[in-house]
Amino acid sequence: MLQPSGKKKDTAADTPPVSGRAWLMLALATAGFAVNFWAWALLSPLGPRFEDDLGLSSFQQSLLVAVPVVVGSVGRIPAGALTDRFGGRVMFPLVSAATVVPVLYVGLAGHTSFTALLVGGFFLGIGGTAFAVGVPFVNAWFPPRRRGLAIGVFGMGMGGTAISALTTVHLVDAGGMATPFLLTSAALAAYAITALLVLRDAPGRAVPAEPLARRLARTCRLRVTWQASGLYAVAFGGYVAFSVYLPTYLKTGYGLTQADAANRMAGFVILAVAMRPVGGWLSDRIGPVRVLTASLGVTVVGAFAQSLTPSLAPTGTVAFLALAAALGAGSGAVFALVALLAPADQVGSVTGIVGAAGGLGGFVPPLVMGSLYGAYGSYAFGLVLLGLVSLTALAFTGTGVRSAVGGPGRLARPRPRRP
Repeated sequence: MLQPSGKKKDTAADTPPVSGRAWLMLALATAGFAVNFWAWALLSPLGPRFEDDLGLSSFQQSLLVAVPVVVGSVGRIPAGALTDRFGGRVMFPLVSAATVVPVLYVGLAGHTSFTALLVGGFFLGIGGTAFAVGVPFVNAWFPPRRRGLAIGVFGMGMGGTAISALTTVHLVDAGGMATPFLLTSAALAAYAITALLVLRDAPGRAVPAEPLARRLARTCRLRVTWQASGLYAVAFGGYVAFSVYLPTYLKTGYGLTQADAANRMAGFVILAVAMRPVGGWLSDRIGPVRVLTASLGVTVVGAFAQSLTPSLAPTGTVAFLALAAALGAGSGAVFALVALLAPADQVGSVTGIVGAAGGLGGFVPPLVMGSLYGAYGSYAFGLVLLGLVSLTALAFTGTGVRSAVGGPGRLARPRPRRP
């Protein structure tokens, strides 16, 4: 049976206050995550423009948008393991500075051919690995009872994708193709310098002594790695899938204009981002299993309701807002689960694999939705599939995950320390 990190469980009364420095480190890490995610998502809003300018096929457009997602997701595995070894103080400036290069390349020269865009998109994936750097960094700064909230707040950095979605096209229209890329590269460079000067790892951070390959092998043998990966693929994967595919779904399924669909997508993203720390905060108080149970239950109901293609006002809107809130809170609860169960010196490695599963979980659904709509002329089957997958995850949470963490009683109220 899995064991928690080995640290003593503290109660609300004896939890030490969190220092102001820890909150500063959390704010810096969240800013770094947002800036790197902003860069990671630069190509997606420009997909239709590249399709027109370069004469891309639908498959080429999908591949162009997917390459940074896949690279950024898979790259989290080594990034998380390297963060365990070298710490966020080294990895955050390194990842941010390295991401400047492909951003400048795409903005200044790499946007004139499909091959050049694929090369640039491949290396833009580096920015997507920032998630696996920040989770172990933040985790080490906070006591166990505050880690759910802290990692949830850090997760709000995924709002960087919303910055990209809301600004990239307007910046290109206003100042040319290079404008959003120059602005993003300047933000990345400024953050890299700030992080190098200000960011510090938590005192007493556990540093693994094993070689990288051996640590990854040990991480793969942890049950929490695969439990959290499966749940995150549903929760965060669902969020990523809707944030990418919702404009197409609303435009095709409901006949909305592109601008109206984009604004509704932005509302979905903002609510999901806001609910992520709420999911972590609730997990600190009532346990991640209960939060996940509620989140997945709402996802099941919302997906099945939306599969009936109700009118947007009010049923469809309520269903999508419920899905956004549930997927955001569920994502926060998954990493509260990781903070609870993963050994302290393997949080980065576990985070890398779980984060990769979440990113890849968001890559598959848009392809499935598009294929099913092409075959049957309806999105209903895709949403039913989401409901069934969420129902499976809900059953797994109530059985395997609950058993792994020791039962509902322990989750609901941490045990007091022995005198």
